Amino acid sequence: MQVVEAIKNSKEPVLSLEITPPNKGTKIDGLYETMDTLAPFKPSFVSVTYHQAQVFYEEKDGVIYRIPKRKKPGTVGICASIGNKFDIETIPHFICGGFSKFETEDALIDLHYLGITNILALRGDPAVGESSFIPHRDGYRYASELVGQIRDMNGGSYMEELEEAQPTNFCIGVGGYPEKHFESPNLEKDLAHLKHKVDQGAHYILTQMFFDFDYYRNFVERAREAGINVPIIPGIKPISSLRHLSTIPRLFHVTIPQHFVEAMEGARTPEKMRLAATKKTIELCEKLFDYGVPGLHVYTMGRGGATSRLLSALYGKK
Repeated sequence: MQVVEAIKNSKEPVLSLEITPPNKGTKIDGLYETMDTLAPFKPSFVSVTYHQAQVFYEEKDGVIYRIPKRKKPGTVGICASIGNKFDIETIPHFICGGFSKFETEDALIDLHYLGITNILALRGDPAVGESSFIPHRDGYRYASELVGQIRDMNGGSYMEELEEAQPTNFCIGVGGYPEKHFESPNLEKDLAHLKHKVDQGAHYILTQMFFDFDYYRNFVERAREAGINVPIIPGIKPISSLRHLSTIPRLFHVTIPQHFVEAMEGARTPEKMRLAATKKTIELCEKLFDYGVPGLHVYTMGRGGATSRLLSALYGKK
């Protein structure tokens, strides 16, 4: 089932999870254990992140070789595996970085053959060691261009003229930023970019994590005023340690409100701290449910403990 179809047919907000592939050279068992913990909550979708390779140059016998090294490969394989093992629809992240438009087309055809019909189309972060995003010379600088290619393939249009070309059937998601993308000068400009992605063919929006309901509500209201009318699914990140209070704002360019910080810092034990964080996240989710959100997307970061505590409180023990 596709994301927009699930939202349309569900009486309750749909639940989706985001997981991250394990590091290269490690077992997938830990990911399966996380899914064993979370699958009983019956998520409608599981999205799987994709990470751009870090490029190294090595000289051998007077020849310089370009060697891409990827820390967390396996996105497509994990999508297929999760779908088969847990009977859950998967959403591979699909990025601009590191790909030509021709390689993008081939990869999309692979997903189409696997029966994967949901995609999250993203520009992607700059490669490790680069201060800004550098597109492939035959690729895309913006996610809107990637969305356009997927839309064209859904219409049966490929990079070359093909007789009786069969269309794909991808439901296209894109990212949205309630506090704006950190590279954008202001929220108005960021919303203009988001609208362009929707105009190019995006069917729904998954937001970056946020920790204050007002950020989401204001974002949705301004998006609607800008003419963006597709479902906007809020992204939630369960917090499980005091370290997250500094690392999450730094890595994801988001704000953690003071009342959230005080609740965690005022706890006397690690367990009470986790309970305080979970309580604050539950309060946020309940406000979102009351607001009538189409779904809830939980960033697990590949770990099931904090997510399980949150979902147990929201949906009952599983």
